[in-house]
Amino acid sequence: MLRLRQILKFFIVMCCYLPLQVVAQPVSLPATEQFTLKNKAGQDYQIMVSLPENQTPAEPMPVLYILDGNSVFAAFHDAKRMESDYADTLIVAVAYPTDKPFDFYRRSYDFSPPVPKEVNDPPQGGQDEFIDFLKNTLQPEIARRYDINQERQSLYGHSFGGMFALYALYTQPTLFQHYIVSSPSLWWAHRYLMPHEQTFMKQVKNDEVSLVDKSLYLLVAEGDDVQERQDIELLADRMKALSAYGFRSAYYLQEGEDHMSLPVTIAHRVLRQAFNPRLY
Repeated sequence: MLRLRQILKFFIVMCCYLPLQVVAQPVSLPATEQFTLKNKAGQDYQIMVSLPENQTPAEPMPVLYILDGNSVFAAFHDAKRMESDYADTLIVAVAYPTDKPFDFYRRSYDFSPPVPKEVNDPPQGGQDEFIDFLKNTLQPEIARRYDINQERQSLYGHSFGGMFALYALYTQPTLFQHYIVSSPSLWWAHRYLMPHEQTFMKQVKNDEVSLVDKSLYLLVAEGDDVQERQDIELLADRMKALSAYGFRSAYYLQEGEDHMSLPVTIAHRVLRQAFNPRLY
């Protein structure tokens, strides 16, 4: 019996030094939730939400919609959690059902204008369908689920998403109050946005569109292509002409960053514009 006890004691001691087999689990972000919505074509969108600190906010919340949510939602969510002034705000990221940072084909279609068949690879032309999804499916669902301030809604997009955000501003200027755009692809499809911009400017000057309490914030990375930076600077200059109509606009160059690193590094700046819309 003594011998048996010695053997058991030995095994117990040895087990203390054996590595524990821990089953790894995916990392989850606190104070978030997600759900799926379909567009009219039956395609799924993964909607990621950064929740307010208080489940019953004292007043309706401002909301920031961000495109390409798969790649930037975590950065924006963490930036919001670090700033107490934004505790009772809402971030809604439009993403795709993938674990990758981008769904190349879906975003190429959603954010782009129609093009001739011979150059329709990857598939393009879904910008109006995507606006319909934002306007008639996503925004009503967010308003149903959360207590939001419908007069304080912002849209952020980068690169192709920035190109789409400008198209939304030019064609649906009342859909959001603040449009925040970084490194938009102004060169796409032979600068297809130019006619839309000109029509938009004409409508504003003819009092067909009210821009009071609306804004556009343009951002670009120092490491972006030189011509791309010049195009965005010129766009910023043209937008200044609309200040007499109540439209606020500004331009910001982020030093030390390139096209791909820009969205993560400007998260705090984007939040300031969306939730405290003073232009810096």
